[in-house]
Amino acid sequence: MNRTIRTMDDVMEMLERLSASGSDRMDAPVASGLDGMETLDRLFAADSDRWTAEASAWWDDFYADRSRPIPFFTTKPDESLISYVERGLLGGPAPAGSAAAPRRARTPSRSRTPGRALDLGCGPGRNALYLASLGFEVDAVDLSPAAVGWARQRAAETAADVRFIVGDAFTADLAPHGYDLVYDSGCLHHLPPHRRVSYLDLLDRVLAPGGHLAVACFAAGAMGSELPDEDFYRDGRLHGGLAYTPESLRFIFSDLAEIEIRMMEEQPPDGPCFGVPFLLAALFSRRAVG
Repeated sequence: MNRTIRTMDDVMEMLERLSASGSDRMDAPVASGLDGMETLDRLFAADSDRWTAEASAWWDDFYADRSRPIPFFTTKPDESLISYVERGLLGGPAPAGSAAAPRRARTPSRSRTPGRALDLGCGPGRNALYLASLGFEVDAVDLSPAAVGWARQRAAETAADVRFIVGDAFTADLAPHGYDLVYDSGCLHHLPPHRRVSYLDLLDRVLAPGGHLAVACFAAGAMGSELPDEDFYRDGRLHGGLAYTPESLRFIFSDLAEIEIRMMEEQPPDGPCFGVPFLLAALFSRRAVG
């Protein structure tokens, strides 16, 4: 597995390699970095798009039947997110007695976890609602109107205060350097390699100094495709999503400070939080200015 793209220079190098190899889908010269990003978008079959605004219809179909046994249709927050809160890894003190207590979706005092959070690819809102219950001011964005509609319904049922946004996180109106936490459970692995550049640009724009990025993504050896980045463009498909290793996440987020990377802990079906053994959970922080 080779995850090589994290900068615009990497994007242009990929374009040069694909062009030199005679790819019949490189249909026009590339004049700029933006042109390059759009050119690489077009190398993928239309029915494999999960990341542009045009993908909203696919995701709406995915969320249409709420009764399907999809693990993350649950209302439960990620066990990794609960763990970060209870151990005080997000910048505030952990709830009293949490070190020895089992993980559970409890609600610490609002004064213990202040801040503003952004949930990327929020789906039906389970992690956004949990963060709101802790006192975070939460913005949550998803491409799918169906997913956001479901999330808003859940928020109304629990009187949770969350600003839900339907749209592309890369172009949404988000507060510059305004988020103490950016949370991503299942977004990164549905992006093609070149859109990691867009992802990093988004973090650079919205993550506050000293803020945290938490990611849950497909783990190599457990779920997702382990093809090298270049092969996705040759195939024109993401093959269900990209797998990542701890090393590849360290490379991609090398401008951030690593706090923890581990496998998500599997949780029992009747447990209070969500955890599956095929996701990698990673927590990073943005270095504070000065």
